[in-house]
Amino acid sequence: MATSLSSAPAVAHCPALFLAAPASGQGKTTITAALARYHRDLGRKVRVFKMGPDYLDPQILQQASGQPVTQLDLWMAGTEYCRHQFYLAAQAADLILVEGAMGLFDGEPSSADLAMTFNIPVALVMDVKGMAQTAAAVALGLADFRDDVEFCGLVANNCGTQRHAQLITDALDGRMPLLANLARDPEVSLPERHLGLVQAEEVRDELEVRFNLGKAWLGEQAICDLPAPVTFASQDIAPPKKLLAGTKIGIAKDAAFSFIYSANTRLLEAMGAELHYFSPISDAHLPQVDALWFAGGYPELHAEKLANNISMLKDVSNFNAANKPILAECGGFLYCLESLTDLDENTHRMCGILSGQGAMRGKRGCQGMQSAMLPEGEVRAHAHHRSRSQNTPAPIAHGKRQRHPAPGEAIFRQQGLTASYLHLFFPSNPEAVAQLFTNPVQAQG
Repeated sequence: MATSLSSAPAVAHCPALFLAAPASGQGKTTITAALARYHRDLGRKVRVFKMGPDYLDPQILQQASGQPVTQLDLWMAGTEYCRHQFYLAAQAADLILVEGAMGLFDGEPSSADLAMTFNIPVALVMDVKGMAQTAAAVALGLADFRDDVEFCGLVANNCGTQRHAQLITDALDGRMPLLANLARDPEVSLPERHLGLVQAEEVRDELEVRFNLGKAWLGEQAICDLPAPVTFASQDIAPPKKLLAGTKIGIAKDAAFSFIYSANTRLLEAMGAELHYFSPISDAHLPQVDALWFAGGYPELHAEKLANNISMLKDVSNFNAANKPILAECGGFLYCLESLTDLDENTHRMCGILSGQGAMRGKRGCQGMQSAMLPEGEVRAHAHHRSRSQNTPAPIAHGKRQRHPAPGEAIFRQQGLTASYLHLFFPSNPEAVAQLFTNPVQAQG
């Protein structure tokens, strides 16, 4: 169990491991989930963090670990926020696991930057199918790329035989341990769809089977050993002001709308908001609330049910006509348009509180970090979608891309509605977010 030095410790200590890869698609989530379940079943409290603005991986990892999973990103959330989250976890957990994003050194900041900032050793997950000694060359090359990142070993995924593993071990030549060699097993791999993994709620029982198979798949290899403790320093963060005291916020949450950061809902509650969850798919009416939040998700997969829920569409329209605050992000933005064309090219009626039509566009999409340049203030955000909108009104602003001068996603405001493809990270500007849900600045003209 993590230990503290006093009643108000300056540091906390907890075994920690950062699972990263040379590229996406190497099996990080599958292995992280299996490892979390392995230790959980030994009676250990496992806290998992996910690098970057990801919604689907954390759902899987939360089910595997039985603990909340928080997204961490040095740009979107800030170093102080990340330090505070690690410190809180280290005080209570027996093991901290961090799953990286993309390739280890991809992005600014990268997974390597997060691991380096908090001195968490990296286990390199690599799909070694079709190579042997070259896998060792890639692993050692990554380890030598920067001298400020600590590597603890290689996890060889899709490793065909013991002979295959021995060739990799010999080529590593004692410069890096082979922590595990894992044969390909489609029964363990996690299900996917067009934006990534399938949502955990859709396949909960299937995931349980895969977690248990994954635990056996790991066996008793070195990757299963508890890593060395890491020291996490405290970070004093002032509690947010009670800017939402007495405010009732309705949050759409079902199979169509589930891309919700736990950090966002925790902040809303910390600011005094009363949260009421509802389903635009199955509930006949909105709850009695002061503001609404339609987060992202997969409305295109449930467009017919959303369109057929006429009483809900009418309630949303009336709520908007009353000039009450509504925040609509990505999938929620599509729901607010006049119509949505799904992947089968069927067009369905939506709320119609914002002019325009949405349509899915297959595998081509948009993603990246942006700041939402709102009248209330700048809020860090990101975009990730495979749809387009057209015939929308003039935007009041655009997202500011992290490292590119071109305008980012359009931001729309009509009545109390704020709508965009951007997913906002609320803790980056609590005051601006509180105003969005209470008194958004009215669009001019």
